[in-house]
Amino acid sequence: MKSKQSLGVVGKPVHRLDGIEKVTGAARYAADLSIEGAVEGKVLRSPYPHGIIRSVDAKEAEKLEGVLGVVTSSDFKNDDPYLGSTYKDQPVIAMDRVRYVGEPVSAVAAVDEATAEAALELIKVEYDVLPAVSNLDEAMFEGAPLIHEKIQKQGEFPNFCYREDLKKGDVEEGFRLADEIFEDTFEFPMIYHYAMEPHTVIARVESNGMTVWAATQDPFVLRADLASIFRLPLSNIRVVAPYIGGGYGSKTGIAVEPLAVALSRKIGRPVRIVQSIADSMVTSRRHAMRCWVKTGVKASGEITAREAKIYLDTGAYTETGPNTTSRATVRVLGPYRYPHFKVSACCVFTNTVPASSFRAVGGAQTVWASESQMDIIAAKLKIDPHEFRKKNMLARGESLYPGIKPMDANLRQGLRKVIKAVGKKRGRGERNRAIGIAVGVTNSGGSGASTAVVRLHQDGSLTVLVGTTEIGQGSRTVLCQIAAEELGVPLSSVSLIPSDTAFTSFDASTHSSRSTTVMGEAVQRATQDAKRQLIRFAAEMTKQKASRIKFADGLIECDGKRITVKEVLLSHFGSAGGEIIGRGYTGKKERPLFWEVGLGSAMVVVDPETGMVEIEKYITAADVGQAINPQLCEGQDEGAAMQGIGHTLSESLVYEDGQLLNPNLIDYKVPGFADLPTQFESLLIENHDGPGPFRSKGIGEGGILCVAPAVANAIATAHGVRIKTLPLTPERVWRALKDRKAASAETKKP
Repeated sequence: MKSKQSLGVVGKPVHRLDGIEKVTGAARYAADLSIEGAVEGKVLRSPYPHGIIRSVDAKEAEKLEGVLGVVTSSDFKNDDPYLGSTYKDQPVIAMDRVRYVGEPVSAVAAVDEATAEAALELIKVEYDVLPAVSNLDEAMFEGAPLIHEKIQKQGEFPNFCYREDLKKGDVEEGFRLADEIFEDTFEFPMIYHYAMEPHTVIARVESNGMTVWAATQDPFVLRADLASIFRLPLSNIRVVAPYIGGGYGSKTGIAVEPLAVALSRKIGRPVRIVQSIADSMVTSRRHAMRCWVKTGVKASGEITAREAKIYLDTGAYTETGPNTTSRATVRVLGPYRYPHFKVSACCVFTNTVPASSFRAVGGAQTVWASESQMDIIAAKLKIDPHEFRKKNMLARGESLYPGIKPMDANLRQGLRKVIKAVGKKRGRGERNRAIGIAVGVTNSGGSGASTAVVRLHQDGSLTVLVGTTEIGQGSRTVLCQIAAEELGVPLSSVSLIPSDTAFTSFDASTHSSRSTTVMGEAVQRATQDAKRQLIRFAAEMTKQKASRIKFADGLIECDGKRITVKEVLLSHFGSAGGEIIGRGYTGKKERPLFWEVGLGSAMVVVDPETGMVEIEKYITAADVGQAINPQLCEGQDEGAAMQGIGHTLSESLVYEDGQLLNPNLIDYKVPGFADLPTQFESLLIENHDGPGPFRSKGIGEGGILCVAPAVANAIATAHGVRIKTLPLTPERVWRALKDRKAASAETKKP
């Protein structure tokens, strides 16, 4: 558990753990945090996908014994209850209309959960039901019901939300140079994040402000949103993020936190709202997508042009639609060389759950389309899929288009590794078994500032204060490892205080695989700052030049003598006590900060009688620069791939007439351990070329990119059927095999 291996990184060893070590001394909060006097809150949600609210009558609910208060839209009349970075269009509670099933209409605080549930039944809401649209086809046809009339007056089609375009060269000229042109349309479903801990919050409002304990990935963003809603200075709001039970992007935005605050403000007591899985399923989800891709190639295999039109279903409100749309325009191109390309991407409003950030935003959807078509092209040209990709793949230092950071990974090296690791192709007598490959890259969004503070104590131990939220990715361990390595002390000497906006330093966010690279650098700089101060104090004490002072193993060395930190601090401060405060700041402006690479290879077996798909072996590879903690890296990459297996084989939120038909984990099938490939392996590519501490790169999103296209490519290789809609359910696969068999029989008729 505490082994150390010298890697020669910047001339020093990096802590590499055989196991995932718990950060010693870190302040811990239980997931079911109990606040004295807290009562239970419950949310009343709309049963209609679209409608005008005529009235909300809570009189009977307020009379129920044990009910302490009810809030409706009228309780926000002196607030600013709308959210949105592009359009401020999403109310924290329905104001005059509802736009999706599950939208909050009212909330109740009661002495216990049962009483709160009973009170919800007594609230009477009158609606004028309006026509609803559940998908892209319904939302975009001429004359479709408008969801946001004011916003959409500027739109190019009904329910238009946002558009982004990307262009290089002359795409029509590129197609004229092509010997073959391929056009395909792919569909990607709505996906629920399924973090094991649902959205949860406790709010306590007092005369001098509020404290909010929330399952949030971005406590400082949440603080800013609450300040805006309730018209308070940031200093009056404290957000504490305990150890969070997963997020995957679902906890980057506002959920029920303002409702808990409003209830607490009204009744004068702390209020706890714990959502069920069904509630969380109507809180956020991944964007569904339709992607049309047109690619021109020469007979020899060189790509001459690509054009893509992407439509993303952003749900009832804008949320992260513009950001996802922007990322999709780049990610649909993949890591390939295009003399000419033209991409347009739009997000569209529907009367469904608002779509939010989800691991590799816009990437899983577009890599599914791009990498599926790469195999379609290779098959038609009779070129090995590996060789076709390699022929068109960007080399290290080559740019996808002018103005964007050049590729910083050795993609060919990674592709060779996954192909070698997956093993042989199907053998004699193995007609139903085949291998598929896929490659994807994402332009990491590691933007925004991160700040870190470290406290060097008298005994040489260190406390790290950061705003990064631990959501299961292991950031606490890695950030402590960085500080321990930089100071040259055992990991057991470093503790970390979790996210608390009243005490920990600012972090822009916990997403986009940025914590190790951006916050890690801030921690490294803060530790270096503390070390410089200590050496300066030691130089003053010993009357030696600072260059002659060394610090290692928690002790200061000078001319063969070893001095304790306590002695140095006693000399500097003149009395017992005192500590050194180190500060580190970082803000990355380069775009992208790094290219996060996903490589995947799947060995797949299909039962033609049932359509069941079994992934016998799956190899995923991640380019990590330097693995500060290899086991955490492997866990992140394999976890992402496992999540990818979900949307590949079974997961899809199904809507009909605006109603979600599968709002539970019985009808919505997430993969379990029984669905794991028999052989499942993650390869770490370490070329020591990242922008983070000790030349590391972020990891955690690339593993989800390639599962779906790799599996679909294997099915196409084995059976000659190309399925372009996810998930690859047994019924969908069986029907494709049946249709192909029927078509084959028809062509054989005389």
